[in-house]
Amino acid sequence: MTHLLPGNERTLPTLDDVARVAGVSRATVSRVVNGGRLVSADTAEAVNRAIGELGYQPNRAARALVTRRAGAVAVVVPETDERVFSDPFFPQAYHGALTAFSGVDVQVLLAMAQPGESAARMGRYLDSGHVDGAIVLSHHGPELAHELAKSAHPAVFIGDPQMPGLPYVELDQVNAAITGTNHLIQRGATRIATITGPMDMNAGMERLRGFESAMTAAGLVPVGVVEGDFTARGGELAATRLLAEAPELDGLFVASDLMAFGAMRVLRRAGRRIPDEVRVVGFDNSTVALQTSPQLTTMTNPASELARMAGEMLLGLLSGAALESPVILTSELIIRNSA
Repeated sequence: MTHLLPGNERTLPTLDDVARVAGVSRATVSRVVNGGRLVSADTAEAVNRAIGELGYQPNRAARALVTRRAGAVAVVVPETDERVFSDPFFPQAYHGALTAFSGVDVQVLLAMAQPGESAARMGRYLDSGHVDGAIVLSHHGPELAHELAKSAHPAVFIGDPQMPGLPYVELDQVNAAITGTNHLIQRGATRIATITGPMDMNAGMERLRGFESAMTAAGLVPVGVVEGDFTARGGELAATRLLAEAPELDGLFVASDLMAFGAMRVLRRAGRRIPDEVRVVGFDNSTVALQTSPQLTTMTNPASELARMAGEMLLGLLSGAALESPVILTSELIIRNSA
């Protein structure tokens, strides 16, 4: 029997009423009603119990609009145009996403945020009806994850979104950084510095954690730690500061190949011979690693594979399949002449 709501006996229960009784968000109720899988069993039970108590009946016309597919997914990149088109990671990742949907009649769109664009705006885009879901990469901080968690449409992250329950695929960043740093130590470097990634990104934090772990295990203290921004220019600025603060450095672990490219230019201008005087290890194994002089020793970061797997996870969510998350990939050391 339909329960009448207090204060208006002719008002039928709504999605908001179900959310209030179940103690969850409206978006969560929508996911349960429309058969979404990004809901725990306990939450789904609470929603269904509230639906039964209130006698809620979904609006079939509205549900048809909600479940109608747009036939498109978005690769969401909260970075500037300049960053996206200068870093080889992004076109490789986009190619991986295209591969995941190559056998499906789904368009894969590229959605880039502009500087200062809010997470709420990206959330509104996902719920606009233009796309059925999203793959998110290179996100800064947890704000975007918190916003997209409210959406009725699924999102899969490349990199830990720092929010439990959201699916993601990730590289084992800590162990990769340990391996890269240990290579410098094994090659005889003892006065080692690092140029990190941005500290509002999981990759930046975890690669720094791996570097520090390897140094501590070897009984060494870093001679310098400078934050970078994953760009060549950022690598130049960071290396300039490091040479001023620690001119004796003989090893440098850099959290991206692009930054290593910039750092090596600074080292050469300062007359520091690579690898005779300073050994350098980068991160990404991108095409940039083959353009440095000498060629760059680096850790692999398979952008295409990460995005392909994220795309397959998103495709599974859209198809109602069970999902295993997170998926963690390993990184390999590629030894070249810089170390």
